[in-house]
Amino acid sequence: MIPRTVYEPEHELFRESVRKFLETEVEPYHQAWEKAGQVDKALWQKAGAQGFLVPGAPEQYGGVGVDYRYNSIINEEVARGGHTGIGWSLHSDISVPYILNFGSEEQKEKYIPGCISGEIVTAIAMTEPGAGSDLQGIKTTAIRDGDDFIINGSKTFITNGQHADLVVVVAKTDPSKGAAGTSLFLVEANTPGFEKGTNLDKLGMKAQDTSELFFNDVRVPGNALLGEEGKGFVYLMQELPQERLQIAEVGIASAETALDYTTEYVSERKAFGKSIADFQNTQFKLAEMDTEISVCRVFIDRCLELHLDGKLDPVTAAKAKLHATELQGRVLDQCLQLHGGYGFMWEYPIARAYADSRVQRIYGGTSEVMKLIIGRSRLN
Repeated sequence: MIPRTVYEPEHELFRESVRKFLETEVEPYHQAWEKAGQVDKALWQKAGAQGFLVPGAPEQYGGVGVDYRYNSIINEEVARGGHTGIGWSLHSDISVPYILNFGSEEQKEKYIPGCISGEIVTAIAMTEPGAGSDLQGIKTTAIRDGDDFIINGSKTFITNGQHADLVVVVAKTDPSKGAAGTSLFLVEANTPGFEKGTNLDKLGMKAQDTSELFFNDVRVPGNALLGEEGKGFVYLMQELPQERLQIAEVGIASAETALDYTTEYVSERKAFGKSIADFQNTQFKLAEMDTEISVCRVFIDRCLELHLDGKLDPVTAAKAKLHATELQGRVLDQCLQLHGGYGFMWEYPIARAYADSRVQRIYGGTSEVMKLIIGRSRLN
């Protein structure tokens, strides 16, 4: 394995603490959570007590103010364990940064301490039944009424949808202006008119509480506006590189893990009187996957370095997501094939990883959208 120079010894100590926490607090219960359709919400406060939620938050709000490498470590370890029910990355890497980067001091003081402790679970409501990767096509509205805004619309495929105490809602404050009429709002779960739909039954990620959200004349005060009115689309574009890097990190960690336990499986499994690992086809497949994963890992770590320096641009982030998630899909398919019939059994980690991985090429912008972003950058 190529040495990973992006991390220092203190990061590996943190990694070990994350790994031990997952082994004791998540691994024994994750299959039960898959059947329940969501993790135990108490896990959030346990994670908060260990400093695993929003580790980059400033000390003034109760955080430890570390860099994004700590988020990356958490993402990698959660992916390696196949603990896809945990919505920490959506909370720490995607939702809460909107408050930290664009919120008022009043909003930060009100919400960030609870986001760090796990008392407040967040979600971000972008996707709608008729608008997925096309964020300009959202129909949810937030119309001014005196000093307040009234929100109407619906969202779907919302990660942390059942557990969410606070939702960042993307809405049109001026539908006639298109993207320039988009704004962000902070909506608390107990606000009248805000309803959570049932937990969605998904192909994979079965322990993740993914839900529909409904807004029926939801009245919020003017200070629920996140940042400036009409700047929502700009904010979304600014935060997408980190979101896509996070998805890429999960993708490459998942592929690495699948290759590890597939290598172990083919070394032990016998066919035609010898180990499956003795067949040339198996060795060639392992060699191909190992090489592709090594190359991708170097690129993703370089993207992490760029992000730490504030230089990860949207096109490079799109390349990272596209390559890592497409590779993840190919690797998991080949690893399942090497498992034979057992790979199709839910009790084997490869089966669950295969199902869980499919959405990686969809959320955060589909692979096709990533190609458009990259292709257009070449032509402009």
